[in-house]
Amino acid sequence: MAVEKSYYMTHEGKEKLEKELLYLKTERRQEVVERIKVARDFGDLSENSEYDAAKDEQAFVESRIAQVEKMIRNAVIIENDNQNPNMVSLGKSVTFKELPDGEEETYTIVGSAEADPFEGRISNDSPMAKSLLGHEIGEEVAVTTPGGDIQVKILKVE
Repeated sequence: MAVEKSYYMTHEGKEKLEKELLYLKTERRQEVVERIKVARDFGDLSENSEYDAAKDEQAFVESRIAQVEKMIRNAVIIENDNQNPNMVSLGKSVTFKELPDGEEETYTIVGSAEADPFEGRISNDSPMAKSLLGHEIGEEVAVTTPGGDIQVKILKVE
């Protein structure tokens, strides 16, 4: 049997997924069932686009339920209690500056389930996070990005 992927996340991230799962199973699933019932009443199912759309939505919701259940089942909660406070690790925020004269940027490194670059949360699988993990305040780190290699200096870890 294949080994399932681990999903690294914070306690808050897991709680958010659990809330999403509850919403999908209780409210969203029922809304889609109602849409299917209404669409069925429109007549011939072979030419009923509302019915087809509702069935597609049902498939999406069921797929997302399965995905969220798998993520919760394989969740690994990020704990930073016994780690070096100056070292970049999963669950911490890191502030760095692109060298030689870039602006400061701050990101929190989280598991892929919680990543949202627009909110300043990057996946531990991203090139930036992979390069920064394990380094400490004051270190200069080479980061390989799709746009080319850059050099950054770690300024702060929280």
